Formats: sequence, C-alpha cells, structure tokens
Amino acid sequence: MYKEFIEKVTRHQRIAVFSHVRPDGDCLGSQAAFCLWLQKNGINATAFNEDDPSDNLAWTTDFFPLEKPSEDRLSDFDAFVILDGNALHRFGPVAETIADLGKPIYMIDHHPQPDDIFEAGISRTDYSSTAELVYELYAEHDITQIDTPAAKAMYVGIVTDTGSYQFDSVTPNTLRAGAELLKRGDFKPNEVVEKVYATKTLNQLQLLSKALDTITLHANQQIASICVTKAMFDETNTQKEDTEGFVSYPLSISGVKACILFREDDDRIKISLRSRSEIDVNQWARQINGGGHKKAAAGWHVGPLEQAIKDVLAIGEQQLK
Repeated sequence: MYKEFIEKVTRHQRIAVFSHVRPDGDCLGSQAAFCLWLQKNGINATAFNEDDPSDNLAWTTDFFPLEKPSEDRLSDFDAFVILDGNALHRFGPVAETIADLGKPIYMIDHHPQPDDIFEAGISRTDYSSTAELVYELYAEHDITQIDTPAAKAMYVGIVTDTGSYQFDSVTPNTLRAGAELLKRGDFKPNEVVEKVYATKTLNQLQLLSKALDTITLHANQQIASICVTKAMFDETNTQKEDTEGFVSYPLSISGVKACILFREDDDRIKISLRSRSEIDVNQWARQINGGGHKKAAAGWHVGPLEQAIKDVLAIGEQQLK
C-alpha cells in the first residue's frame, strides 16, 4: 500500500493537497506534515482548505501555509491528494470539481467505505488518525525526514483525534508513533497540548455553561443529548467553532452509551455523535446525511431543532434494540 502510493505520488511535480472543510487537528496536522514530506522529496506542494482553522489550531499553518482553493488554480497541478476524508464532498465545492479534470487523485484516510475514484491510497480504518498514517508514510520511506515541524504537526493530529490517547482507537503502534515524534521532533508534549487545549476565552466557557444546562438523558438514560442554539451564540458573542469538544461532556455520565450534540447553524442543525458502547454512530450518521467512525461521527438535519432531536433520537433508540 505505502510502496505503491509513494511510487505513484513521487512521479508528479505539482500536487494540490486538500483537507476537509471545518478542519480539525487531525486534518490540519496531517496536511502540513504530508506537504512537508512532498517538499522534502522534490515535489511542489500547495495546501488548500475552504475554511479557516479555529483559533486554537491556526498556529499549525506556521508549519506549512494554508490557502483558499479556487477552480481557476486547479489547472496548475498535475495531481491531487485529499487527507482525512475519502469522498470529495467532504472537501468543499472546489474540491468536488477535481474529479472532472482527468488528473490522478490520491487519498490518505482512516474512515470506512472510501469512494472508488482514487489512483492510489493509504486507507486503514484500524488506525487512530490520518496523522498516524502520515507518520507511517515517513517511516516506510525515510524516517530521518521527520524534523520538528513535521513531528509537531503529526503529534497535533494524533493527540486531537485520540482525545489525548484516551479512545479505543489507540494501539501500541499509536503510542510508538507518538514517542518517535517526540524524540525526532525534540519537543515536549505540553508545547502542543497547551496550544490546542489551553486557549479558552471567558465567552467560550459561558457558552459551555449554557450548553451543559441542556443535557438530557433519553432511552432509559442510555443516550444523552446536549444542545447549542443561535440564542446562546448571540448571548455569549461566540460562534460555532467554539463548540469544539462539547459533545464529549454528556458521554462522561455513568451509564450513557452514546451522546448527541445538536447545534443550530445558519441553515441546518449540525449533529455530532459519540459512542462508548456497541452503538455504531457511523451507521447512525449515515441516516442523517453524514458518516464517520464507529465511535465518532457527524451529520445534519434540516430542522427545526425540536424535530431534529425527535428524529435523531428515534434512530439511536432503534440501534439500542
């Protein structure tokens, strides 16, 4: 898998690398580290994302610059790579057009059920993160190419996609990768973790307080929900990016098997799902215009909020049966 990917990708001269919309730490860290890998191997790389990083992740663009894509620039490249997603619609309207250009498209991702449009790909659903796969790419090719920027970028991806090594996706290989990144990057974990997690504002905490008041238990206390409304954003002068991590709070309640975050966006209800049981939230999300992993997924509902809660809970209750 790695050998074929490396052999094919390194034939190109100019590659555009896309990370998914509403970027998280894994896609941004993976993108920066992979673009650095391309550069180290003589390939001109450009990193694209439709959306700006959140405040706590904006510093990752210091490792490699992030640009907004436009269709008129796509002709500049002879190949494309998408990271941390396996279907073009996850990467925004510009990325969706690259399939029409007749140029090779490659993928590095750890989500299930990839599309069949890729020239080659690194796809492993048993890996904790896309960043761990990018680390394996370095290790398979030339591990000495891991320097401090690449190591920190990959460490961001692994830490954020594993809940700081808490999730059951963590394997001995994940821990070995983290240790190797710390050694080769010559940095301490707090240099990354504090930038990612210790940047909350008072307004963000006020938003969290209001959201916590909405936590409700359903289905004999096996499913929990938490809501964030437009009114809450207005009252606290915050925005949707400030809800990062909110979905995890209800999951810490004893006896809860899965939880749902409902967030009122401008044109829809954004839904985030988490599980710590046999409930497969990827299958759940696929019934609400989304997808993801067995333990973490997302989708959306047209609304209004009350109807979204009713419809999404009904799907979850069927899974319990």
